[in-house]
Amino acid sequence: MRVALIGTGYVGLTTGVTLAFLGHDVTCVDVDADRVAALSAGRLPFYEPWLPEMFALASERLRFASDSRCAVPGADVVFITVGTPPGADGQPDLTFLRTAACDIGSHVAGDFTVVVNKSTVPVGSGNWVEALMRDAFMARNGSRPKGTSFSVVSNPEFLREGSALHDSLYADRIVIGSDHPRSIAVMQELYRPLTEQTFTSPAFLPRPDSVHTVPLITTDLASAELVKYASNAFLSLKISFINEMAELAERVGGDISHVARAIGLDRRIGPRFLDAGIGWGGSCFGKDTCALLSMGAEYGVSLPIVAATREVNYRQRDRVIERLQSKLKILKGRSIALLGATFKAHTDDLRDSPALDIARRLAARGAWVRLHDPVAIGKAERELDGAGVACMDTVAAAADGADAIVLATEWPEYRDLPWSELAASMRTPLLFDGRNFLNEAKVRAAGFEYHGIGR
Repeated sequence: MRVALIGTGYVGLTTGVTLAFLGHDVTCVDVDADRVAALSAGRLPFYEPWLPEMFALASERLRFASDSRCAVPGADVVFITVGTPPGADGQPDLTFLRTAACDIGSHVAGDFTVVVNKSTVPVGSGNWVEALMRDAFMARNGSRPKGTSFSVVSNPEFLREGSALHDSLYADRIVIGSDHPRSIAVMQELYRPLTEQTFTSPAFLPRPDSVHTVPLITTDLASAELVKYASNAFLSLKISFINEMAELAERVGGDISHVARAIGLDRRIGPRFLDAGIGWGGSCFGKDTCALLSMGAEYGVSLPIVAATREVNYRQRDRVIERLQSKLKILKGRSIALLGATFKAHTDDLRDSPALDIARRLAARGAWVRLHDPVAIGKAERELDGAGVACMDTVAAAADGADAIVLATEWPEYRDLPWSELAASMRTPLLFDGRNFLNEAKVRAAGFEYHGIGR
């Protein structure tokens, strides 16, 4: 099928590469001409495991353009994958969505085109996008589109940064929201290689033994738009819940890792997203829970569980500062080594990163913060410019003479560091494991005073 994607951010590029790998002819459009030139030359704008390899496999069916007129006319499916950043009031800023809808409406041509909202957008956005497209179509052609020449569907994404390609090929489910049977049929055909798992798996991302088919769920438009918000709110709730229990475990002398394992074996609960730590960050959970609260207020619905989820999460960052202060007493003038800048491992994404937030707060209290990250240190340095945080190329440089180490991101490289050497180089061998990621016995044997979360 002929596919156009508007927006080459994280979701857009990953989706485009996946669809091209599956055999579709894909053109990705972005208003940033420099990004288009870089992608056309094979240079990727962000780090994601296996993306360069998949990009190479899909390159023959993948093109890039800065003008939607090169992609939209004649396309069978047009994806909108633009950013919807949070505004000051918590509601998503739909400026890019409006621009994309008007642009598509101005250039759509052909017998029938399915326009797919894949950006995370509030309930009702599908109807709004279709109205914008019709207005733009009329402005160009002087008449309304005949019959059903295009239709808008919702197809929320559920990609996890760091495993986005795996999630694309072997998804838990695909959700399509539409009341239009022809649109649903087109999307079923587009995704058939995934739902039936008929493609040959790439050697670097083999098909899991448990994956034979992928469910495709069809809903009405509003339900599909709500699915993404509800899913992210529930996952963020599980993390905040286990962090709340972790605080109680510390007070009563328990170990939250034992609690999490025991409750996770209950099939009604499951083990995933029950890892206590310094809380979630990234581009989705914070933005989507905030948008959900704003949406609830718009419709007169109170969402206290979602509000509490956010409160508990952001309190975790305060607790890191409090626990450091309880051990060091005075933070001003102390040297703190912070390991990890990204909000999670296997990505270079710094958005709403707990690590950067903690770094800024420590620096504001007069601490000398030295930050290390194996992938995103250059981006972190630009992000923290003027914050008084030193970005170091090695862990040894960050730890030398430090009063404490805080592990903020669970990069695999950090598990097997030369802990004895690091302890010997520090002024005070104090370690706060903000992800309960390290082998406690090992780092204690290396000479550290170890502190985890909920232990």
